[in-house]
Amino acid sequence: MAVEPLLVVDAANVVGSRPDGWWRDRAGATARLRDRLAPIARQGLPGLAAPVQVVLVVEGAARRLEPAEGIRVVAAERSGDDAVVGLVEAEGTGRRCVVVTADRALRDRVTALGAEVRGPRWLTAPPDRVPET
Repeated sequence: MAVEPLLVVDAANVVGSRPDGWWRDRAGATARLRDRLAPIARQGLPGLAAPVQVVLVVEGAARRLEPAEGIRVVAAERSGDDAVVGLVEAEGTGRRCVVVTADRALRDRVTALGAEVRGPRWLTAPPDRVPET
């Protein structure tokens, strides 16, 4: 039996990658991201076949965000980056693990653990314009 791939999303980094007014309502912007991720658990993404275990790592103003169908929400106790790394260490071994972030230091930390990294546009671009990495 195949193990579902793990998709870990650095919410603060992905939300902050689009200048759409997120700074006026960080928790609301993170909730909108969570809701946009819901279909990925069932449908996958180009290059990431479904079903997918999707984990959204939140921090700061978004810490109280509730999970949604197909989306597990993890509130970082301290640093969001540390929470992402902890998830990759605890749950990414022995399965495909993809982390979505543009944070270079975080990219280095999770690739050292064997995870793949994709930038925020991989989640937000229209399907016909999804960048490979």
